[in-house]
Amino acid sequence: MTRDCTVVFWDVQHGHSTYIQTPNNRHIVVDLGTGDYSGKNLEFSPLKHLKYKCGVKQLDYVIITHPHLDHIDDILNFDLLSPKVFHSPRHLSNTEVMEGVQEKDRKKFEKYCEINNRYNSPIAPDSINNTSKPENWGGLKIQSFTPTTCDHNNFNNHSIVVIIEWATTKIVIPGDNEKCSFEELKALPSFMTAIKDADILLAPHHGRESGFNIDFVNQVNPKLTVVSDGRFCETSANARYSAKSSGWTVHKKSGQSEIRKCLTTNSDGEVLIKFGYLSDNKPYLSVTIE
Repeated sequence: MTRDCTVVFWDVQHGHSTYIQTPNNRHIVVDLGTGDYSGKNLEFSPLKHLKYKCGVKQLDYVIITHPHLDHIDDILNFDLLSPKVFHSPRHLSNTEVMEGVQEKDRKKFEKYCEINNRYNSPIAPDSINNTSKPENWGGLKIQSFTPTTCDHNNFNNHSIVVIIEWATTKIVIPGDNEKCSFEELKALPSFMTAIKDADILLAPHHGRESGFNIDFVNQVNPKLTVVSDGRFCETSANARYSAKSSGWTVHKKSGQSEIRKCLTTNSDGEVLIKFGYLSDNKPYLSVTIE
């Protein structure tokens, strides 16, 4: 019998949404992108899928790395799963968030602001929902870092960076951070320690050149990089991430496997990751694509 942590990088077109099932069967979502290229379902909602297809009744923790549409597109379904904890870059005011919003997207951003206002109570240190205590999450260590000093005219540079770690596996999910915020974060020894020598990196800013920071990538030193993006574009840094990733065995549902350095949700579809301990207590990390 194995003890697992499951991570799903959904195929949500040019956007991001990650689902994490902890070793003690708690449920975490990072960002709320929608759509599905591989399934030809542009209306795909990860939240509805979790509720109606996977039987998840409630989310324990939702993180919005930053309030851009491709990271909050599924937010009108937020209350379907009554999340217990909500984490967002709260130093960005609701007034700033609503500035320049297109009318067709207004309801989604208003919902984000309403949720920001509603989830306004601190979590008690002894609460089972305290995200800083691995014992609350089956041993899964969850760290987050929020850059705050860059100009507010680019929300990308205020993205929360999430690092999860358990059973010798580490995964780094850095939002859409770019040069300014990486400079701020790199000055924090605790951040550099947290990201060091990870197994899997979700490429910042959908694998765009604007999010590629050589010092950051060198510190993460990933075995495998995953790019959550739509169609390949001229500003893609996928080749640079491949050059900086050492490679990992990736399995296909057909039974084939190969060593890969970079996966993209655009071409590889949903990325399923399982890690934990086997019955003999040896750690393992398994990556599967369509």
